Amino acid sequence: MLLGAMLGTNDLAKAGVFYDGLLRTINMVRTMEVEGEIGYGVAGGESCFWILTPFNKEPATVGNGVQISFQASSNEEVEAFYRAALALGGSDEGAPGYRYLPHYFGAYCRDIDGNKLHVVCVDGSEDIE
Repeated sequence: MLLGAMLGTNDLAKAGVFYDGLLRTINMVRTMEVEGEIGYGVAGGESCFWILTPFNKEPATVGNGVQISFQASSNEEVEAFYRAALALGGSDEGAPGYRYLPHYFGAYCRDIDGNKLHVVCVDGSEDIE
């Protein structure tokens, strides 16, 4: 079972501002902060997503083929997440819209370090295969 996901950053303070604003759009909040890392999750819950400076003190780099996906509860949250990412200094990787299946509404962006992010709302009307 997956416990969570982590992404590296080269500026934890700036990344914290970015993710505080971004994840608020899907009802996630900062749940912990220790030296070198910040955790996010639902209010009152455990951290399930972290941003951190690499332990080995080398620069954080983007993984080819790496993507973190977040679940939104509505198409409006998908759109808000995408708009927030761009407003906070992220970049576009695919505007909000229906993809793959008729009930799969998603968007793609990159954070300020170039990490690829995906946000999706699946209405549950059909099984995903």
